[in-house]
Amino acid sequence: MSANFNTWTSQAMAVLSFELRKFRSGRKWVFPVLLALGPISLATMLFIFGTRPPDNSEITQVFAVMFQTFMLRLMVMFGCALVFAGLYRGDMVTKTMHFYMLTPTRRDVLVAGKYIAGLLITSTLYCISVGATNIILHSVNGSAVAQSHFFEGPGLGQLINYLAIVVLACLGYGSVFMLTGFLFKNPAIPAAFVLVWESANVFLPAALKQISVVHYLQSIIPVPIPFGPFAVITAPASVFTSVFGLTVFTVAVLFINAHMMRKAEINYSAE
Repeated sequence: MSANFNTWTSQAMAVLSFELRKFRSGRKWVFPVLLALGPISLATMLFIFGTRPPDNSEITQVFAVMFQTFMLRLMVMFGCALVFAGLYRGDMVTKTMHFYMLTPTRRDVLVAGKYIAGLLITSTLYCISVGATNIILHSVNGSAVAQSHFFEGPGLGQLINYLAIVVLACLGYGSVFMLTGFLFKNPAIPAAFVLVWESANVFLPAALKQISVVHYLQSIIPVPIPFGPFAVITAPASVFTSVFGLTVFTVAVLFINAHMMRKAEINYSAE
């Protein structure tokens, strides 16, 4: 059993390394990186040209609105759609998927390796984006104010919380878009559906909320939005329930993905 585990781990790491090299060497990184640069650019323009907010509490609210609307529901979601859907679809378009199938790699190990690669790419990109945006926004009134916020106030804890939410978002959305990339030729259609579903989460019955990624994420947001449709969460889940529920959701989707991959047959003529 130990020998098999070591073999599966080595195979998954080989797939991971190959997928990372493909991402760096091709042009697949362009749009995910542009999405990550969006919030940083907005924060930089505010830093250079914008009106200075009077205190850190107002800046904290500005960032909370930006995070829950633009970053979480657009940047991270569409970034995951671009990266994870392309893990299968890119190989089908370039007609290279069969090379994986010809290796003695288990199909579920192949899924795991590709998924971990997508998770590393997206979580790294969007954690850097969120962290840089947060720091830039809280530096508009000078470094002394920023240091006071991060090291004497709640800023550092809030930032760590935001970064953890980004990783959890990539974990959940990544599994969903990896599966849709396997099932659909055009990833834009399922991405649009997921966006509508996630945006409508606040209006869904409690039972349906549990199959939405954003439900678990918004329950652990450190600074809630005080206005708008995203301000109210009906019966928010606890931190443990949110993390555990999202983990179970992700594992279930990956299990379905691996099961379908074990039965998959490659037919490029259908593309």
